[in-house]
Amino acid sequence: MLKGERLATPPLWLMRQAGRYLPEYRELRAQKGGFLALATDPEAAAEVTLQPIRRFGFDGAILFSDILMVPWALGQDLSFGAGEGPRLAPALVDHALNALTRAPERLEPVYATVARVKAQLPPQTGFLGFAGSPWTVATYMVAGQGSKDQGETRRFAYADPAGFGAVIDAIVAMTIDYLAGQVENGVEAVQLFDSWAGSLSPAQFERWVIAPNAAIVEGFRARCPGVPVIGFPKGAGGKLPAYARETGVDAVGLDETVDPVWADTYLPEGLPVQGNLDPLALIAGGEALDGAVDRILAAFTERPHIFNLGHGILPDTPIAHVERLIARVRNNR
Repeated sequence: MLKGERLATPPLWLMRQAGRYLPEYRELRAQKGGFLALATDPEAAAEVTLQPIRRFGFDGAILFSDILMVPWALGQDLSFGAGEGPRLAPALVDHALNALTRAPERLEPVYATVARVKAQLPPQTGFLGFAGSPWTVATYMVAGQGSKDQGETRRFAYADPAGFGAVIDAIVAMTIDYLAGQVENGVEAVQLFDSWAGSLSPAQFERWVIAPNAAIVEGFRARCPGVPVIGFPKGAGGKLPAYARETGVDAVGLDETVDPVWADTYLPEGLPVQGNLDPLALIAGGEALDGAVDRILAAFTERPHIFNLGHGILPDTPIAHVERLIARVRNNR
């Protein structure tokens, strides 16, 4: 499908399908303790990746990991405080990039997870790896944590574009290696998550979203020819067509704010799309869910389409609603 074939019933997987809405995940995480301990234990991380496949039979498995593995491999310390979100230290807003000591060996547990999943995955199920896109990863590296408007990183990018460009370049290079390592161990396609792409002006979007993602796609294709790349620039809105054309990705993920009819009209003809059910519609269930699913399916009757959410599944999502979604997509009822 990612190579341009349209299927009568679109393949289906959900962002964050391996996670907190599943009781089996919550039980395993409680046993392991913190998130990083879970994500760097290949046996446990493989189990988490496989849990939603066993329960729901999704068409794709998405590697259980985190976008901040790349800054960790670049030498920042990574921690996940209870109720606080991730922390990276030292924050690059006041520390030089060259003060970090690269530690690519920190990625080895991820590769071991991939190999374990591949050995256990049903042959009919696709296997997706992923990485964070440079802009989004850089927002955490610069500020040391997430923020509502990425203001600190945006100011840094304007004030010191050369210094910020060095951070972006380091992320690009490590990401190419990271994705290639995932492919070498068994993933069949990869996704680039740019969760904060929507916070940039058009010129900054061109410089810090489109250009670095294009560099990753080019470098990754040289290493892994024929392996599809999905780009997901959340919040890109009207900049999506330029992103699709200029990055060279094989498919584009649509967030829930994108009108699927508009996307079908303005994205390059024949380009596969992924998405874009509102995660809150999935929580609502019932007729609201059915109507939202039907509108998306109707918009992409002539275009290759992977059914997915517009962003990650939320922790309070009822399992019965996921089952209803799957039935609606697969049985058109």
